[in-house]
Amino acid sequence: MLEIHKNYVLDENQNPIAVQIPLAEFERIEEIIENYGLSRLMDEVQDEPCLTGEEAYQHYRSLKNELES
Repeated sequence: MLEIHKNYVLDENQNPIAVQIPLAEFERIEEIIENYGLSRLMDEVQDEPCLTGEEAYQHYRSLKNELES
C-alpha cells in the first residue's frame, strides 16, 4: 500500500480545510490513477476490431482537424 505523508492545513478556527502531500507522492498517485483509467479503457474496447496503421493514422488526423477548427 502506498504510504501518504499528510500535512493538514487549518483555517483560523482550527478546522481542516486542505491537505499537503510531498510532490513525489502526489505524482505517484497521479500515475496510479492514470494507469487504472487506461486499464479500464483497454477493458472496454477489448472486443472491438483493431484498426490498421493507415486507419489509425486517418482517425488521428480527423480528430486533430476537429480540434484545430
